[in-house]
Amino acid sequence: MKYKLLCIDIDGTLLDDHKKLLPQVVKSLKKETEKDVKIALISGRMPAGTNLIEQELGIPCIKACNAGSYILMGDQCVCSRTLQLKTMKMIYHEIAKKNQLPLWIFREEKWYVTEIDKQVEKEIEIIRYEPQVVDVEELASRWEEVGGAPNKLLIAAEADRIPALREEIKALGLSDIDQASSADVFIEIFPHGIDKGAALREICRKLDIRREEVVAFGDHQLDIPLIEAAGIGIAMGNAIPELKKKADFVTKTNNEAGISYALEYFLAGE
Repeated sequence: MKYKLLCIDIDGTLLDDHKKLLPQVVKSLKKETEKDVKIALISGRMPAGTNLIEQELGIPCIKACNAGSYILMGDQCVCSRTLQLKTMKMIYHEIAKKNQLPLWIFREEKWYVTEIDKQVEKEIEIIRYEPQVVDVEELASRWEEVGGAPNKLLIAAEADRIPALREEIKALGLSDIDQASSADVFIEIFPHGIDKGAALREICRKLDIRREEVVAFGDHQLDIPLIEAAGIGIAMGNAIPELKKKADFVTKTNNEAGISYALEYFLAGE
């Protein structure tokens, strides 16, 4: 297979555990672009957080943000999928508020929260973007007037609380959402049928690239559809067991420049 597109998750995959880009990884990806291979950053991050990585790489990237629900090619949005406002309000009242947790709300380039806690503060430091604190009912009313809606919701909590919270969300019986974890402390909630795999397929359609010409890298649950949708799916050495089982190859960890290792050894003859 002669691959034409690399689809790469950011946190836990492209970045090391300190949220840093290793020089070896940057060098390897720049070498790929010299072969006319395109790079797509497929992330749960909002555009501001994804833009930072694109700038650090020094490579023009396609960016599928907000768990794949908002796709940018250059500065142009080529795909945006949203949740219903009634769903946003229900998840806030029945899950976030009841459990005394902020609800994170993402729409296009913007990030809103219902309050700021330690997890929000940590994310602000990482992506260098300050969210707007909002009242969910007021935000929903405002969006109803202009036809706005969120691309993604997120709930952050201690890792040991996440399984129970996910069951509570499931018990709501909402047919218009899917949920997955991008990290042990996050629950990402996005439109049903929209995930990183769907984002990969949309990018392929826009670029006229076949599935067989795509290589994808990931590490967590949110990346499983991405790995499954690619011609070759590669799990990081630090990936969760469930994703490793789905992958065609398991490379070294994100702290060991696993992307570079896969490109230089496993994919060298492709």
